[in-house]
Amino acid sequence: MLATMGYITPEVAGKFGGLCAADLEFKEIPNGLAALNVVPFLGWVQIFAYCGSIEYSSGLGEDAWGQSKAPGDMGWKPPFFTGGTQEQRNRRLAVELANGRLAMMAIIGMFFQDGLTGSAWGDWANYTDSP
Repeated sequence: MLATMGYITPEVAGKFGGLCAADLEFKEIPNGLAALNVVPFLGWVQIFAYCGSIEYSSGLGEDAWGQSKAPGDMGWKPPFFTGGTQEQRNRRLAVELANGRLAMMAIIGMFFQDGLTGSAWGDWANYTDSP
């Protein structure tokens, strides 16, 4: 879900000010797949190292204090959603899984359209390579 929002947000809300690298401002980085060729290699290393540290710090089956936890329990208890019967919790989990799968399909669709048209929001009429 965060990938989908991350793909949409720069288009809608704009970009950060400041420098990404010594001579590269954030506003100069194109959105979508075109950014792969613009962001320096060490920038990608930094992004993946940060994501890896967040994944590792999630505990891999344990919370921050070393106690075991249920699969999918990241320790955050949103108001109005933690209570209820086991059946209600199972339904909420199923809904969350379905929404996550929908978001995965959405980001793959955005990648596909961006790869073909050059923009995740492009006009399919501009794609002339179709038979």
